[in-house]
Amino acid sequence: MPKMKTKSSAKKRFKLTGSGKIKRKHAFKSHILTKKSKKRKLALTHSTLVHKSDTDNIKQQLRLK
Repeated sequence: MPKMKTKSSAKKRFKLTGSGKIKRKHAFKSHILTKKSKKRKLALTHSTLVHKSDTDNIKQQLRLK
C-alpha cells in the first residue's frame, strides 16, 4: 500500500495550534472591498478556529486521524 497523501488544498489553508485545534483564515477579503465597512474588513483580517463539527473532516484531509 502506498502512503496516504494529504490534500494539498487543506495543507495550504489550515494550520494546527499548539493545543491541537485547527486555525483558518476568513473568506471574502480578496476583492470587492469598497462596499464592505472598515469594521467588517478588519474582522475578516484576523484568523479564527475551525468549528467543532468540521474538525474531523479537516483532520482526515490532513491525515492527522
